[in-house]
Amino acid sequence: MPLSIHLQMQRTIQNILLQDSASLGVALGLDSNTARIEVQCLLQYALKVARSYLVAHPERLLSKDEAASYQSMFQRRLGGEPIAYILGMREFFGLSFIVTTATLIPRPETELLVELALERIPLLPTHSLPPPRGEGWGEGAFRILDMGTGSGAIALAIAYHHSNAEVWASDASTAALAVARENAKQLAITNVHFVKSDWYSDLGGKRFDIIVSNPPYVAANDQHLLQGDLRFEPLSALASGTDGLEDIRLIVKQASAHLNDNGWLLLEHGYDQAAQVRELLQHAGLKAVFSAKDLSGIERCSGGRLS
Repeated sequence: MPLSIHLQMQRTIQNILLQDSASLGVALGLDSNTARIEVQCLLQYALKVARSYLVAHPERLLSKDEAASYQSMFQRRLGGEPIAYILGMREFFGLSFIVTTATLIPRPETELLVELALERIPLLPTHSLPPPRGEGWGEGAFRILDMGTGSGAIALAIAYHHSNAEVWASDASTAALAVARENAKQLAITNVHFVKSDWYSDLGGKRFDIIVSNPPYVAANDQHLLQGDLRFEPLSALASGTDGLEDIRLIVKQASAHLNDNGWLLLEHGYDQAAQVRELLQHAGLKAVFSAKDLSGIERCSGGRLS
């Protein structure tokens, strides 16, 4: 038996939380609270228990199989692999999403984009629309497009809260769309249509009342791409040209051909890109251009309306 696993079997839940939280914090530069939460998550997964169980049974020893499972995951995390990829899931907007290395990891700041979209969807009486089905969706339905959907987090969060709206989720990656479809199945969300499309290329003449996107917006030579979780995430979903705005320029330029009258384009962007994105929106003829701040006070999303 490997020594590391043998030693792991001799430790209680309390010892693992104390010792491994400290090790993880040092290895990855995490604050003590974040490191402890991550170790708790790994223990919960290995033991198949709720967090409350860890609190109630600090003296509990791990079985041989539990210790092996936990230690394998812990070593991966020590190596910098994102915990969302290790566990294969991430919570977003109160929902649990499957994530794989084919998709970005949904982040709390992106919830702002969902909130901005939900604010702009009219209240629809439950009897007004039949449940959407396949290509025949939509005469008169309120239609929303999430471009570059990845795991489907944005599209599915919107669809979950507005089951009478017609949501489209597009991505150029077949692998990402497979993850998004599986998330829709797991969450029993049926009012989303998935389409393979490189931005607008395969959407034909379809128009939408809201277009949302969390596109790549990191400069290709940005050193952050070589750090932390970003090292493990798909580069094509992160980097966009020399200034990070290549994809946003394309999305904004072609938006008017795919928006209904009074339709909104809403975009997430980098922490220092709000002014540039607002200028692009205004230059494209969109009105009521604005930027919105996330919980950290950073202008994280911008948008405008086609009038």
